Amino acid sequence: MPPSPAPLAPPALPVTFRPGRTRAVLLVSGVVLLVALTVIALILPDLNPGERLSFVFVGLICLASLALLARPKVTADPSGVTVVNIASRRRLDWAEILQVNLRPGDPWVFLDLSDGTSLAAMGIQPGIAREQAIRDARALRALVETRGGSDTEGHAAPQG
Repeated sequence: MPPSPAPLAPPALPVTFRPGRTRAVLLVSGVVLLVALTVIALILPDLNPGERLSFVFVGLICLASLALLARPKVTADPSGVTVVNIASRRRLDWAEILQVNLRPGDPWVFLDLSDGTSLAAMGIQPGIAREQAIRDARALRALVETRGGSDTEGHAAPQG
């Protein structure tokens, strides 16, 4: 078993964690789809204006859907953490976060909360950039440990 890494110094606040590469892929794909469908609508000769408009409308729906998937982020500031997921936003005080978990196979970070629940923090996800997600999870964990002052015994650390 390899030795655990030295404790990480927490990053300066405010700091935002988001899956940059995933976000870029989603937004570029959405723009490409919109442009492609708009071009198809313009070059097909037998379409009436309503049909052309429907192609553009479908492109806009695709772009909006992919932009929604690109929304997740985790923002930490001196007073706490804001977790923005696809369709929700939640503000947490530092004391509410007991542990930051990113276990092998997890799709994103999970925060263990003082009320006994767990909150998905989709802004840190190892999909395309696994090493960056592990660094971000460790940085958030260091912030929680220094700002929250909670006991972390018995909780899994971000895996490397």
